[in-house]
Amino acid sequence: MSHSPRPLRAKFWTPGVVTLAFLMAAGAVAIIARYIGGIGYVTNLTNARPWGLWIGVDVASGVALAAGGFTTAFVAHILSRHYYEPVVRPALLTAMLGYTFVVLGLLVDIGRSWAIWKPLIHWNPNSVLFEVAMCVMFYLNVLYLEFVPIVVEQYKGRVHLPGPLSVLNGPVEGLLKLLDAITSKLMWVFIIAGVVLSCMHQSSLGSLMLVAPTKLHPLWYTPILPLLFLTSAIAVGYPMVVFETTLVTSSLKLDPEMDILTPLTRFTVFLLGLYLALKVGDMVVRGTYVYLLDGTAQTNAFLVELILGVIVPWVMLVLPKVRQSRRGLFIACALIVGGVLVNRVNVFVVGYRPPISEANYAPAFSEILITVGLIAGLMFLYRFLVTYLPVLSGPKQEVSA
Repeated sequence: MSHSPRPLRAKFWTPGVVTLAFLMAAGAVAIIARYIGGIGYVTNLTNARPWGLWIGVDVASGVALAAGGFTTAFVAHILSRHYYEPVVRPALLTAMLGYTFVVLGLLVDIGRSWAIWKPLIHWNPNSVLFEVAMCVMFYLNVLYLEFVPIVVEQYKGRVHLPGPLSVLNGPVEGLLKLLDAITSKLMWVFIIAGVVLSCMHQSSLGSLMLVAPTKLHPLWYTPILPLLFLTSAIAVGYPMVVFETTLVTSSLKLDPEMDILTPLTRFTVFLLGLYLALKVGDMVVRGTYVYLLDGTAQTNAFLVELILGVIVPWVMLVLPKVRQSRRGLFIACALIVGGVLVNRVNVFVVGYRPPISEANYAPAFSEILITVGLIAGLMFLYRFLVTYLPVLSGPKQEVSA
């Protein structure tokens, strides 16, 4: 391997990290208020509108935008394209943290969050939501197992606990060696399981809305909604890697990795084009294009999602000049990431209009604060882990030296 992942040699408590800590604290206050006063105390959700910002952003969007973990693992390990290895660890970390915060978002959103364990015991194999719960749970554990070798690499042979804890040096070192031996032999199982589980629940999230034909706007309600959710998640996988890598390398002054990101987005041209063809083709076959000029909030949101989130970035990525430009590539991938985010919000919030309630839903300030706090927590942990664990590649001059 030509790259050399290493912990960052950088100051941790920067102004940006302090800001993230402040946002986390504000979100924690709102979460405490949610558990003291109940879910109705901090949200504008009702019996007619049980799903809002937390499901649309924290869960549905969080799951989709974490797809970079399994898409990069697929191309680097299953297809043996080891050239893309430098972006696998950052993508894995993003996926692991993303799914962790999906679960935390669910704990906040579920009315009786203390009963979240019940699907493990009380199975309902006829429920799509049961399948989503099982897949997310198993995949999150798979992501943790895939991350174990990174922790072992950093601390194996370097365990020096202070003071009275020094008696644990031997057992901890033995545990690290055992984990290293087990994960090195079974990692291929975890990688394949991760890809399979991701494909299952990415599509099943779309299946959730198939039971609401009278509540979801025709522009989004379609029998192939599970297929659209799956293809859009796969299509956003590599753009999310580009988006994340560009932000991290820019803020931490690391090598831009353009020699890896540019060829990686060639896959996106095909994947996003496939998603665009399915979405437009479905709209033509079902005749729902007649709604496009209605001028309603739903149709305007659909046009923004389709034009700015799919068509424009796809045209940009078709051009070699854009793929070779750091700024152009980042803009195109940011539009794709934003397009998938808008799509999930459109499906679960904007396009969802139950006939028993015509009242519009707008998230309460506390809902927004909790979501912002969770996202800040994700970014804070990412910064912490890349600072002390070998996740990111060092500068090329250091690697060659």
